[in-house]
Amino acid sequence: MDFQDLQQLVIDYGYLALFIGTYLEGETILVIAGFLAHGGYLELQWVMLTAFLGTFAGDQTFFYLGRWKGIAFLEKRPLWHSKTDKVFELLHKHQIPVILGFRFLYGVRNVTPFVIGASKIHPLKFFALNFLGAAIWAIAVGYLGYTFGQFAESIMGQVKKYEMYILGVLVAIGLVLFWRSTHKPEE
Repeated sequence: MDFQDLQQLVIDYGYLALFIGTYLEGETILVIAGFLAHGGYLELQWVMLTAFLGTFAGDQTFFYLGRWKGIAFLEKRPLWHSKTDKVFELLHKHQIPVILGFRFLYGVRNVTPFVIGASKIHPLKFFALNFLGAAIWAIAVGYLGYTFGQFAESIMGQVKKYEMYILGVLVAIGLVLFWRSTHKPEE
């Protein structure tokens, strides 16, 4: 695959990949999309909107799975206990800030909407706070990726000749972080 093929692949499927990535996980794929927006492959406003829709839809889905399956489901997953216990404790102490900001909490981000659903927080309350939190997250992290592109360009001059290497490093970092979050041993 040459550079032109990769470029066309990003243009053709970048927003779909971003939606799926933010539906399931988030941060790294959004930083990469923001970086690609700086490079002119994607549009920043569409990157942020797509990321918002992906993360919002994913979190709503996992919230309702938590309401439906609840505590009994969590009890059957001993590897989740350290994370879910942290989330329940945080929720008990700081409910609104946790719902607004859980996307920024590394290590518990994926289980939090499920736990919030299992904790029987009212769906409309979660919807409103999730909507606002998803918007803040999509804008902040999208700009972070875009700013990273600007920074890389200021350091390296013409970033175009290095952007595939940078993209490769970002993808590798994202894969390592994803692997760590899904394969972390029980504490």
